[in-house]
Amino acid sequence: MDNFAVLRQNTPVCMQWVQRINILSQDVTGTPKEAELNDNITIFTRILDGLLDGYDNRLRPGLGEKVTEIKTNIFVTSFGPVSDTEMEYTIDVFFRQSWKDERLCFKGPMEMLALNNLLASNIWTPDTFFLNGKKSIAHNMTTPNKLLRLKDDGTLLYTMRLTISAECPMQLEDFPMDAHACPLKFGSYAYPVSEVVYTWTQGAAKSVVVAEEGSRLNQYHLIGQTAGTEDIYTSRGQYTVMMAHFYLKRKIGYFVIQTYMPCFMTVILSQVSFWLNRESVPARTVFGVTTVLTMTTLSISARNSLPKVAYATAMDWFIAVCYAFVFSRSWAWDGKKAMEAQQPKKKDPLALSKKPNNTCSAGVNYTANLTKDTSISTISNSTAVQLKPSETKAPDPKKTYNSVSKIDKMSRIVFPVLFGTFNLVYWATYLNREPVIKGAV
Repeated sequence: MDNFAVLRQNTPVCMQWVQRINILSQDVTGTPKEAELNDNITIFTRILDGLLDGYDNRLRPGLGEKVTEIKTNIFVTSFGPVSDTEMEYTIDVFFRQSWKDERLCFKGPMEMLALNNLLASNIWTPDTFFLNGKKSIAHNMTTPNKLLRLKDDGTLLYTMRLTISAECPMQLEDFPMDAHACPLKFGSYAYPVSEVVYTWTQGAAKSVVVAEEGSRLNQYHLIGQTAGTEDIYTSRGQYTVMMAHFYLKRKIGYFVIQTYMPCFMTVILSQVSFWLNRESVPARTVFGVTTVLTMTTLSISARNSLPKVAYATAMDWFIAVCYAFVFSRSWAWDGKKAMEAQQPKKKDPLALSKKPNNTCSAGVNYTANLTKDTSISTISNSTAVQLKPSETKAPDPKKTYNSVSKIDKMSRIVFPVLFGTFNLVYWATYLNREPVIKGAV
């Protein structure tokens, strides 16, 4: 009985030693979950080693048997800026490609493997390039921004983050009320359609998506995007080209403030000279020279932000008409001066009275030295006496020189009416019509 009592007393101590042994054994062998995880890692390592054993990444999938289909889609994280002078735009995208390579099929505890981007260099990948790209950057900070997923049936998903500068052909006849369709074209560089074809993953309508706050545009509105395909033919065969078009509508506010309003005010300022009297020659000259120089400066500065195109834009037409109004004001003033010069001048009675008086006086002095005729002397003296009051007559204080010509009175009405009519026709024409977008899908 005493032995059983001793055993019962020592039972907690024995249990503690058993627990300590179990803990030590767990530290050595790990938990069941950890052991299972280590087994999976070992399995996947063996799977990858087996897949790459004898794999030739120089050969496309299905070579000699079937055409390789590359499914693509684009997610735009940021769009812009757009350069009008260079006719190009910049876009930041997640470019996704998916294809099936039966050489990479496997069986394991997981249906999909999330692989490192280093594996992409060991397998075959599409030779996709951008036809209208001027410059492309693959982001490598802090590591290459690439994603690779492998399904058990051999389907691969390959995603890259790219920043692309692409061409955007622009037709600027309606500038600054214009709209453009900027394309993004890509396809296979070496494989024709008999070997590799490209398709949209979710159809053309849903395969190009722009983030809600992805626009980085100051002068444009991104009003939409479309996707499509086209086939091009070369001496090497037929190739499939994938196209995404981004539709841009220009914001006119900047140009109204910087160009249209200064031109409008300059024309109004030039017409102020019609309210000046005809004797204010210096003031009219200052108005004419200042307004003409101002319009010249505005026309030059408006062209600095545009490429050197050979045709006139909508802004060019507006500036040209404003320049014509400013310059025609000078023509109206010159015409008025020419008409005044052609009109015969009215003879001044005061000038007429002075001229005979001088003649008579000279006659008196001349005849006095020749003859002694008293009758002539008497007539001359009487004439001189009668003309003396007219010589000393003071000018009329009521007479004024602030006169207005008929051309000025007519121009005060004609010029504002014509300029207002031109503005109504101009803005109604360009704001109400749909802009022509060339190259759209």
